[in-house]
Amino acid sequence: MTIRVVVADDQELVRSGFAMILEAQPDIEVVAEAGDGAQAVEAVRRLRPEVALLDIRMPGTDGIEACRAITAAGGCRTVMLTTFDSDAYVYEALHAGASGFLLKDVRRDDLVHAVRVVAAGDSLLAPSVARRLVEEYVRRPRAAAAPPGAELGVLTARERETLLHLARGLSNAEIAAALTVSEHTVKTHVGHVLAKLGLRDRIQAVIRAYETGLVVAGRPSGGGERAAGSPVPARD
Repeated sequence: MTIRVVVADDQELVRSGFAMILEAQPDIEVVAEAGDGAQAVEAVRRLRPEVALLDIRMPGTDGIEACRAITAAGGCRTVMLTTFDSDAYVYEALHAGASGFLLKDVRRDDLVHAVRVVAAGDSLLAPSVARRLVEEYVRRPRAAAAPPGAELGVLTARERETLLHLARGLSNAEIAAALTVSEHTVKTHVGHVLAKLGLRDRIQAVIRAYETGLVVAGRPSGGGERAAGSPVPARD
């Protein structure tokens, strides 16, 4: 199956570079390039790709607005391109429905891998990106949340452990090793966590773990965390 992709970035050289990398893959086709969010939304509506690669900062309709519109329409998953310098808006993209995040200086192989992972229906949970985004996100003023036990009480003890490991950035294989169970069992636990908490994917699960106080931003969450590095597929 060919993965059809729309690439959106207001910098032509960046946009063309990403498109060339993806087009070189036998299973990926770039069906359109867009210079802003409005063009990206229109291209997705018209061409119905599997993945939209969106720069967060674009003139006019930015990547967040485009992500929100594309997610609402359904049928296409989004990967956001971001930097760590002053992206105040990146945290809103988590709730806009983004399925993953990449730094704009991403390696060629990681870009290709990310598109394939997201196209397969998985979320891209790179500890070097997602954990930092989440921790900054939960520091922002929000309405008072219910005590952790009130919401997480629907989870079994093992499901709660699984959520904790998700928030630490562990893969299914690492969670399986930590809990001494099979990866299939972990996938079952993850599915139950998402269903019981009404979450779309693992990125939302990480946010919920922070919001409920299961994990506290800025405080070490224990062993098993990865060093910053390549994006890790977070299979649901």
